[in-house]
Amino acid sequence: MKRSIVIAALGTAQTLAWGSSYYLPAILADPIGQGLGLSRTTVFGLFSGALLLSAVLGPSVGRAIDNRGGRGVLALSNLVLAAGLVLLGIAHGFFTLALAWAVLGGGMAMGLYDPAFATLTGLYGRAARGPITGITLIAGFASTVGWPLSAFLDAQFGWRAACLIWAALNILIGLPLNRLLIPRAPPPDRSSEIEEEASSAPRGAMAILAFVFATTWFVTGAMAAHLPRLLEIAGASTTAAIAAAALVGPAQVAARLVEFGALRVMHPLVSARLAALLHPIGAVILGLTGPGAITAFAVLHGAGNGLLTIAKGTVPLAIFGPVGYGLRSGVLGAPARAMQAASPLLFGILMDHMGVGVLAVSAGLSLSAFLALLLLKARPNAAPAPA
Repeated sequence: MKRSIVIAALGTAQTLAWGSSYYLPAILADPIGQGLGLSRTTVFGLFSGALLLSAVLGPSVGRAIDNRGGRGVLALSNLVLAAGLVLLGIAHGFFTLALAWAVLGGGMAMGLYDPAFATLTGLYGRAARGPITGITLIAGFASTVGWPLSAFLDAQFGWRAACLIWAALNILIGLPLNRLLIPRAPPPDRSSEIEEEASSAPRGAMAILAFVFATTWFVTGAMAAHLPRLLEIAGASTTAAIAAAALVGPAQVAARLVEFGALRVMHPLVSARLAALLHPIGAVILGLTGPGAITAFAVLHGAGNGLLTIAKGTVPLAIFGPVGYGLRSGVLGAPARAMQAASPLLFGILMDHMGVGVLAVSAGLSLSAFLALLLLKARPNAAPAPA
């Protein structure tokens, strides 16, 4: 199977998976809550629980991909996501809604970026950096496609039908893409040379990366939930805040294009350090300039977030090598997803008390991630293979 076909298929399947799970509550939380007589907070609380469950399941999913390849796991994820969406569409109270989100949490553990990155690493080894960037370029439009589609389906048919249609799309589109267009992975290579390469990683690298991804994903989750409101608190009008926040998606994709081009010849740690700096730079500009800098802040934050998504997949590959990548990725992703799940509530509380000064917290977390990344050195033998 040509690599371009695999990237296109997996990128499209990822767009569908993200749009029908992670990005669903932003549009459907209110109608679901109204339809079931539950608060928006309750709906988002169950969504956070789904993210926590996906964090717990992540290492097991990664180990399965290491041992058997990712094609079967990703195909199964479409079935699980579809089942969760069907349960969501027929939910009639708190407990059935909780069950639906629990199933969706399992589907997210099996079907979002970490399993996709592990699948590409199993197929291409160190040369997976290019394909990883490729699928994030495509799936970077998941919210751009998913949010309007969810809103259209809700307006035309209601939220229950919207969930059922998303379930059908997972079966009719996502499942064939993952099952038929992703090659079977070769047997895992556990030669002594490759295992020695993984064991020669810098001391404490796993702990450092776990800290980096947890702090940066906290900021990512916080901004995803609160950016328009934060920009309003900074002095922007509602219209201007929404317009600026809408630039985050295009900025993510633009940054990934830069990674795919100019930055691909550099070690992934360079991209990761740059990514960690962009949010604090934007926060300083916004703090010094005021409402006139909301666009600059949104673009810089979006660009950093776009690079961080790729770094989550490429930095562990460059430091540890491909052996055990799936399990390692799952372990690193667990605290990141937990922090991402907690960030909307915690950051919202801080924002209520600190106002726009809460940017000192998010910028400080990002700077701490940057400083932690300075502790990791790029080894000559860990240079990225050409994509």
